[in-house]
Amino acid sequence: MGKAWGFGRHGGPEVQEYFDRPDPVPGRGEVLIRVDVAGVNPLDHLLRSGPIDGLDGGRPFPRVLGMEAAGTVLALGEDVDGLEVGDAVFGFALTGGGTYAETTVLSAPHTARIPEGLSATVAATLPVAGTTAVDVLDQLGLPAGATVLVNGVGGGVGLAVARLAVGRGLRVIGTGSTAKREHAEAVGARFVDYTAEDVAAVARALVPDGFDGIVDLAGGSSLRTVAPLARDPRNVIAVGDMSVPDLGGRFVERRVDRENLERSARLALDGLLAPVITAVHALSDAPAALAAVENGHASGKIVISVA
Repeated sequence: MGKAWGFGRHGGPEVQEYFDRPDPVPGRGEVLIRVDVAGVNPLDHLLRSGPIDGLDGGRPFPRVLGMEAAGTVLALGEDVDGLEVGDAVFGFALTGGGTYAETTVLSAPHTARIPEGLSATVAATLPVAGTTAVDVLDQLGLPAGATVLVNGVGGGVGLAVARLAVGRGLRVIGTGSTAKREHAEAVGARFVDYTAEDVAAVARALVPDGFDGIVDLAGGSSLRTVAPLARDPRNVIAVGDMSVPDLGGRFVERRVDRENLERSARLALDGLLAPVITAVHALSDAPAALAAVENGHASGKIVISVA
């Protein structure tokens, strides 16, 4: 039996609970891992709040929270290629196994080996934030010297996008609340504090001809404020707000396969995709880790150290 943190029914934080569960049995195309580190993401509390098609795996309650992890392979299901028992790996729990647990199952096609020299803590941040950063910037395809606005730069994905964009030679402007300034500036972004400044006015003053690309991580009215700042509305890429096509923009095209995981890991090893990890919680402190992300005020990336 192993300890896990999850939820007994859909709802708010009140439905969360610790429970013991046997080690999951890996099914076809799955690997069982001992979890060393789990990443914490907004999607975790969204899945707790209600079902999302294709992501809960149809598993019975109680369900384990978490979508990404790094750890060691303990067993293989059928039809698993490229991975072996004992491998240090990182990847997605796309079949509903959760990752806030001592052991879990990952989807093998969406799991990769951790390269030598990369820590499990860093690897656990890459499935969501790392690959998203690669995807949005590849989708934009901007040349060195172009301008990009990262709307909501202070979180794990926003800082990853900003750092990778700077590494590609882009001029980066990032928006966020006051507490996010230090981390945003540390990765090379020019920071605009939306709590103290008129974002649209400051952005227009900095880039009078309009931005070559906009990556939106805030959504809602904030997206509608910054979208007109793009020179071409098709180069407004939203990560969370599905209404972006109404503004002429596009939703991010996600690639969560092993190839993209491996690419993100290489970028991390090269220092071009360095996650800003601001808090490491024990599994016994998982409620605080998720609460920090759910309240929207967390800076950088938060992880749970299970090992």
